[in-house]
Order: sequence, then structure tokens, then C-alpha cells
Amino acid sequence: MTSLNLDSLSSSEKRELLALLEEKERRKSRRKLFDLYPTDGPLRRELYAKHLQFFAAGAEFSERCMMAANRVGKTWGVGGYETAIHLTGKYPDWWEGRRFNDPVDCWAAGDTGETTRDIIQFALMGPIGQLGTGLVPGDDIIGEPSKRAGISGAMDIAKVRHVSGGISQVGFKSYDQGRKKFQGTAKHVVWLDEEPPMDVYTECLTRTMTVDGMTLCTFTPLEGATDVAMMFLEMDGD
Repeated sequence: MTSLNLDSLSSSEKRELLALLEEKERRKSRRKLFDLYPTDGPLRRELYAKHLQFFAAGAEFSERCMMAANRVGKTWGVGGYETAIHLTGKYPDWWEGRRFNDPVDCWAAGDTGETTRDIIQFALMGPIGQLGTGLVPGDDIIGEPSKRAGISGAMDIAKVRHVSGGISQVGFKSYDQGRKKFQGTAKHVVWLDEEPPMDVYTECLTRTMTVDGMTLCTFTPLEGATDVAMMFLEMDGD
């Protein structure tokens, strides 16, 4: 392989090369979903056995929780990754978990409107002003997401192109809105990042029942032996 001699290029050729490199980087930034869990390399699947077990369990269980320490990839590598996979329908060949053949209606929720924006929305959609650079591939996001009132930069609902040809959608919510804000229509997937209050959790569970949906929880049990934490620990003990 021969190396490129930049000194031999004219000014116009250098500008063209720079534009090509910037476009390559832009496209890569809009396809982060496909960088996770490859066959080899530093992010290879074999290093993340617990994560893969969590995904596979979705084929059997409608309620799942990854309760773990901080900085182990709960948000990006588990909740965000699986939610993006279901929204797009772009399941990897190795996927052993639940598959939806049609578009899905999802919720993704966190503690407050601000943390939902800064953590969950960031993971799925990218930073404010950089829509499409999160886990949902940029080319699959349809139009501009609607805005949540009262919180700068926060999204309300985003629409995502599904491989079936239909349209999935994800609504961004927060526990501080209260249980009543989690009433309403059926949901195929509800991702709760950080531990929810029990009344919010049970309301979300109700939303999934009529469509054989699922709830995903990803949190560190900072509040100790709460009702939600103990519920999952008792399930695991059974």
C-alpha cells in the first residue's frame, strides 16, 4: 500500500481530500449502532457476556433489569443499544433476544427532564445540535423530533424508520412528571434508565401488557433496598 504525498497535491486537491475525509467521519458518526459488539477488536462480543445474556433473556422474559455499578455500559451498551435495535429492526446476526417484525412504539425515561435529555436522549439521538450521532442511525431518523415544552433542547417524540418500511417512534419521559404522565396508549418497549418509583414502573408495565411488550431497567441501586430493586432481586433469586 502506497502512502499519499500531500505535498504533491494542489490546493484544490487538498480541499477535495479534506472534504472526503470529513464526509467519511460524518457518516461514521451517524452509524454508532454498528460499532458495538463486533466479532473482534476491543469491543468484541466475547468481552461482554453479561450484556449478551441480558439481550438473550428478552426472548423469554417481558421484564428485565441490569442492576450494576456505574460505568459498566448500562445506558449505551444495554438500554440504549437494545432500544435502538428495536426501533430500527436492524437486529445483528448474533441476536438471540426478542425481535419485533413491525415498527414499535417506545418510551425512554429517566429521573428528570434534564437527565433524560442529557443521558438518554444523548445516547439515542446524539448531543443537542448533532441529531443522528447517537445510537439510532442518523439516516433512520425521520424529520426533526418534536420538542418537550419547558426544557431547552429536550425532545418529546422522535420518529424512526423501521426496516419493514414502517415508522417506529420513541417518546422521552421523566419520573418527575408523575405516574399519570405514564398512562395512555400501549407500548412495545419501555426503557427506564435509573431506578423508577414503583408506581411509575407498574404503570409502564401496564402499557406493555396488551401488545406483549417489554420493560427494560438499567440502574445502579443508589437508594438501597427499594421496592423496585428488591422486586428484581427476588425474581433473580427464584
